[in-house]
Amino acid sequence: MDRFMYSIAFLLPFAIGLALVGCISGFLAGLLGVGGGIVVVPVLYHVLAAFDVDVALRAHISVGTSLATIIPTSFQSIKAHRARGAVDTALLKWWAPFVALGVLIGVVLAGVSPGALLTAVFGIVAALVALHMLLTPEGMHLVKSLPAKPFQALMATAIGTISTLMGIGGGTLTVPTLSLCNYPVRRAVGTASVIGLIIALPGAIGFVINGWKASGLPPLSLGYVNGAGFVAIALTSMLFAPLGARTAHTIDPKWLRRLFGIFLAITSVKMLFDVYRHWIA
Repeated sequence: MDRFMYSIAFLLPFAIGLALVGCISGFLAGLLGVGGGIVVVPVLYHVLAAFDVDVALRAHISVGTSLATIIPTSFQSIKAHRARGAVDTALLKWWAPFVALGVLIGVVLAGVSPGALLTAVFGIVAALVALHMLLTPEGMHLVKSLPAKPFQALMATAIGTISTLMGIGGGTLTVPTLSLCNYPVRRAVGTASVIGLIIALPGAIGFVINGWKASGLPPLSLGYVNGAGFVAIALTSMLFAPLGARTAHTIDPKWLRRLFGIFLAITSVKMLFDVYRHWIA
């Protein structure tokens, strides 16, 4: 009975907090044109902290739940991009197996890594993406075309691994990577929507398995995927994403890039500071 009352007392305010995470992530995803995972993970991490979830579990739960929430939104995104012919099937045939390999590597690494390491990976990569958004001119590319296929295989594997460790879909890393190779941005975004599903589905399953026997998890958790978080965030993010998209048309794109960069910079500093405090404790 005490356990039941604890679950109810925990879940009601927790569900409200999770719904707010979905509202924020959905709005920013629509506003900034990024995958929700890059927003869900840090915000959910701090919600879990507010509810005194063990610091050793926060990063794993945030990443696993974020990957799960990407699955339904990926299906919607793929359908929309395929209808516009923006999915590069030929590229996917080569990249998909290596992205999947990267996901497998990421799941294995996450299973043996402490939460502080996952937090550090997110913080470092988020800082690099922030610098890219703030300092790189829009449309800039480093090379004239995609490299040879062996190098593409390495790129795809790295994207799968890092994205799985961070709990993000394909867009955050795939789009800038392809864009720097002078690849059309719209096709990069469309193709990244499929890569996001390749990452999210097996990645979420892997985090369920990794956390199956973990203790101290919040109520309604399947391993490191919190069921309440999945439902609340997925539903509210899909509701608020269109509002963010409409707002985006009223703001200069340059300011959107700067806004996203500043958000990521602040997020990365906060998460890296948490890692520092954990390591010196």
